[in-house]
Amino acid sequence: MNKVKSHRASAKRFSLTKSGKVKINHSHHRHNLGLKSQKRKRHLRTGTTLHKSMAPTVRAMILK
Repeated sequence: MNKVKSHRASAKRFSLTKSGKVKINHSHHRHNLGLKSQKRKRHLRTGTTLHKSMAPTVRAMILK
């Protein structure tokens, strides 16, 4: 019997809150930052939660 492994790419990008929601970071905050406004970059720094319709799929990949 083989071990069931978590999807490592997903495990590095997503994490879970205590209530079970999936936390994600915004994209577009790695390069070309001089072209983006300060407000846009400031809002990209904050995390957000994944939409509830996608959460079960990602949760299953993380928790295997």
